Amino acid sequence: MGATDKENRSGALTPDNSGRLPRCSNGGMSDPMSTATPMRRHIWVDLLVYPTHTLPIAAAPVMVGAALAARDHVFAPTAVVLAFLGSWLIHLAGLFTDTHELLRRHPRAVEHPDLTNSLLDGTLTLGQIKLAIAACLLLASPIALTFLVVGGVPALVIGVAGVVASFGYSAGPHPYTRLGVAEPIFFAMFGIVAVAGTYYAQIAWLAAAAAQPVPSLTALPPAAFLIGLPVGALVTNILLIDDLEDRHFDASKGWRTLAVSFGPTGSRLAYCALSLLAYLAPVVLWGAAGYGAWILLPFLTLPLALRVLPVVLTHDDEPTLEPMTAKAAMLTFAYAALLAIGIAAG
Repeated sequence: MGATDKENRSGALTPDNSGRLPRCSNGGMSDPMSTATPMRRHIWVDLLVYPTHTLPIAAAPVMVGAALAARDHVFAPTAVVLAFLGSWLIHLAGLFTDTHELLRRHPRAVEHPDLTNSLLDGTLTLGQIKLAIAACLLLASPIALTFLVVGGVPALVIGVAGVVASFGYSAGPHPYTRLGVAEPIFFAMFGIVAVAGTYYAQIAWLAAAAAQPVPSLTALPPAAFLIGLPVGALVTNILLIDDLEDRHFDASKGWRTLAVSFGPTGSRLAYCALSLLAYLAPVVLWGAAGYGAWILLPFLTLPLALRVLPVVLTHDDEPTLEPMTAKAAMLTFAYAALLAIGIAAG
């Protein structure tokens, strides 16, 4: 999905007024042999794969779903690992697709200077991005087939929902960013579907191992649909920061994000509401849902949350907000890890 598809625009090379790569001090173009390899690594690792963001975001709901299964004595580690890998690969394929569509549909919107420059000088091509999308789908296919055999139609429904949400962000004739529903979809996918899907993968895996009938989605406990809501809130907050700094680019593309539709104030109100949800959830789980005091462990992440919040409330420029997305991703991961410990220990 597109939670981190537009971040980390700064880099060693930025465009001049003509949109081309900068010249060397001696007046000639930069030596392509000396810059191509580092630039290519920067493009693919820092801007496209972006592991410091994509890995924590993919891991967060899976950890919570695994912890809930461990609490209910239906933990299946192999299923958890496969669920994480499948989720990450589909997420990456969606991010690559978003980059492809951005560069194809909006070549004049220099939202990512390094990507635009790389396309101009041939370091990056649309064909390479298509190959990366295909590679992600190819690697995810055995995992999808495994879960289809193990989990049947419910696994297929969960997988299709993930693929549609990931690719529908910016691809197709009617990407849902144009419909103004990206934030709710992110919240639902990372807070409900990914957690419940991880839980289902485990009970289906154990049922298959015991030669029992494939369970239905009604076999999932209500907690599987609710326990991940605070994680969904924090993942959505990453998107809100990203959209706040990119609201002018998004408006030019016809995207109706919260920041475009309601301005910085709307984004900030949503950010505060989702943050409040995230930190009220452990208290509710402790006081009303029968979890032990371990469930309050996510409060250890409050110092990091309170370092990000003032910046979001007082800035809307890209240089200041861009580092906040990385901090918000680490906040999400740390929160989910502590919540998972609290669930399993409780």
